[in-house]
Amino acid sequence: MAETLVWAAIPTSLPLPNRLRPSRTIAFTPSKASSPVRRAFRSTTATVDDGTKRFPDDGGNNNGYNGGRPRRVFFLDVNPICYRGSRPSLRSFAHWLSLFFSQVSLRDPVIAVLDGDKANEFRRQLLPSYKAHRRKILVPPSSTTFSRGLGGGSPQIAELQIIDVLRKCNVPVVKVDNYEADDVIATLVDQVLQKGFRVVIGSPDKDFKQLISTDVQIVMPMPEFGRWSFYTLKHYIAQYNCDPSSDLSLRCLVGDEADGVAGIQHLAPGFGRKTALKLLKKHGSLENLLSACAIRTVGKHYAQDALIKHADLLRKNFEVLRLRRDVDVHLEEDWLCERETCNDTDILSNFFKTLDGRLTYQRYVSS
Repeated sequence: MAETLVWAAIPTSLPLPNRLRPSRTIAFTPSKASSPVRRAFRSTTATVDDGTKRFPDDGGNNNGYNGGRPRRVFFLDVNPICYRGSRPSLRSFAHWLSLFFSQVSLRDPVIAVLDGDKANEFRRQLLPSYKAHRRKILVPPSSTTFSRGLGGGSPQIAELQIIDVLRKCNVPVVKVDNYEADDVIATLVDQVLQKGFRVVIGSPDKDFKQLISTDVQIVMPMPEFGRWSFYTLKHYIAQYNCDPSSDLSLRCLVGDEADGVAGIQHLAPGFGRKTALKLLKKHGSLENLLSACAIRTVGKHYAQDALIKHADLLRKNFEVLRLRRDVDVHLEEDWLCERETCNDTDILSNFFKTLDGRLTYQRYVSS
């Protein structure tokens, strides 16, 4: 059983990195003293938009109802927004966080999740090429490049700064050693749904598409437009012309170059996305497809031969790419409370000033 350590409050002054005691699960929760008004959401309240635009705020004046749909809980995948392109950047984190608060989540509860220490180890044991080219913003590097990208501080201090800003903005932060944030979020999403809430996952990571449903949406940072953009079940079906339940199987077949996972098209020319979609629409899942091709012909000879020859590789891809939902982390009731936002402007403005005096919070909320 994993040890769970919940910090009800963190001192305003940042402690040294070695003051962080290692644990399997660490949840940094907002100080109740800094959030005098934290109203619990009723699971029967509803959002008032169609999921494709910014969610309007109901102001809490509809007595918990608006069409009978449940309220939303937001998850923020922190690590990806800590980069500008391929370079680590606290300015990027501050920019996207300010837009997330001012234009996306508003007062809805937000749960932020960080990659744990040795987060990729499990998948790299299965597939050494998995994310082998990626550098972590929160892992101590040997180069000084990261320190410059993080505004002059070390990666350990950068993590503490990120946690401190989120905590002061009344956002709990969860980090589980040996697990990626994706797995922690997938586990907590199931727990949130069981309590009757809807879920919105803030992340550019396409792994989360395997979670999309009528009650689970994604909101992605779009650097080319300078805003977050919602991605829903409707968008998924329009893009892939299949159900999200087949998304994991599809990615196992076509691979994920960004994560270092090879697809079958590199081993069997002609076996691309179109062939994969056709076969999955008929068989439903990768395992059903592999089972079928072991006893009968399921497609053209090149597809049949590739599936039989590379079945072990495809099953390995499945284990690497699937989001784990068995992380030893448990949802706290306080995490489902309406987020007190009165300090956002001051906290983010001060954070921008520490990074660059020319950047201000108002610049981003007004753009």
